[in-house]
Amino acid sequence: MPRPERALPLAVPPSGLDDGWWWLGVHGGAGVTTLEQALPGGRDANRAWPVSERSQPVVLVARSGANGMRAAQNAARQWASGMVTGIDLLGLVVVADAPGRRPRILQDQVRLVSGAVPRLWEIPWVETWRLGAPPAENLPKQCALLGRDLTRLTRPS
Repeated sequence: MPRPERALPLAVPPSGLDDGWWWLGVHGGAGVTTLEQALPGGRDANRAWPVSERSQPVVLVARSGANGMRAAQNAARQWASGMVTGIDLLGLVVVADAPGRRPRILQDQVRLVSGAVPRLWEIPWVETWRLGAPPAENLPKQCALLGRDLTRLTRPS
């Protein structure tokens, strides 16, 4: 696996994570704060891979624009190349960067990047979030599915 063009830093989280998962925004404005407010159980990794003595469940987060997809591809390459260890990569959340249908070239990039991660979740444009409404009160069905999946994936066996 080729190494990425740009790598996200590694950081010891300020506090442990007993359950749940880390949201790892692969670029600024990816949507981590909104997802953290919308779905209980996830915590912001502050754009750094959370490393510790035990494996950490991580969900990559990116906007669906070209820059977001390049950043997601770089993060996936970083993980797949072994540059980061002790990470249980759960998947990638792609948050719509605009209302309406995604242009074909961007849809192709999402499909390409999704092949490098275990799972893909896509969150549509939510106009009420843009206008400042609380995310937890305006959840699209895709968020409910994402929350159920992540709870199931991070539940102790």
